[in-house]
Amino acid sequence: MTVYQIIIVVLVVILLFLVYIINNLLKKVENYEDVVQDQVQYLQNISNAVSAGQKHLYKLDENGVFQSDDEVGYYFEQMKTIQNELNRYMLPENYGKEEKQS
Repeated sequence: MTVYQIIIVVLVVILLFLVYIINNLLKKVENYEDVVQDQVQYLQNISNAVSAGQKHLYKLDENGVFQSDDEVGYYFEQMKTIQNELNRYMLPENYGKEEKQS
């Protein structure tokens, strides 16, 4: 065997090894993307449920009687906080930004 043939064999072996590594990494990335997609869908479902509940409660409490009550008012505030946190992660323009407290 000549030096060129040895170099070619070594390069082919390295190439096959790198293809194997890249293929494994690609499979892992695709699996992680699937997990992230499932988690985003889960958070979207929770966000929709909280929004629907919040709208229904505001509709029931048109005069603000429940909202001013201590215990029920606390529930309203917690729903707002949960919705704000979900919006922060679900809306791409808000991702990573801190919510300003008023």
